[in-house]
Amino acid sequence: LEETRAKILATRLRLTGAVRALGYDVPESQANFVWCTGGPPAAEIDQALKARRILVRLMRYPGHPDGLRITVGTDAEIDQLLGHKEQELLDD
Repeated sequence: LEETRAKILATRLRLTGAVRALGYDVPESQANFVWCTGGPPAAEIDQALKARRILVRLMRYPGHPDGLRITVGTDAEIDQLLGHKEQELLDD
C-alpha cells in the first residue's frame, strides 16, 4: 500500500510540474487529480484531447474561468496526456 501511495504522489507531483510548465495555474493537490486554470483555453484542449481518446474533465462554474480536472493516472497515461498536450500547443 505504501509503495502504491508513493507512486501516486510522485506521479501527481510530476503532472503538476509539467502542466504548470505548459502555462496553467495549478494549486497544490492532496487528491487523485489536479485542477488547471489559465493557460490555453480549457474547452479547446478538452475537445482536442477527446479526439485523441484522452479524457480529462472540463469544469465550468459560474463566475470562474473554465478549468481542466486531470486525474492522476499511471506514468504511461500521464506521458501520453502530456505528449498530446504539448503537441496541441505546438499546432496552434
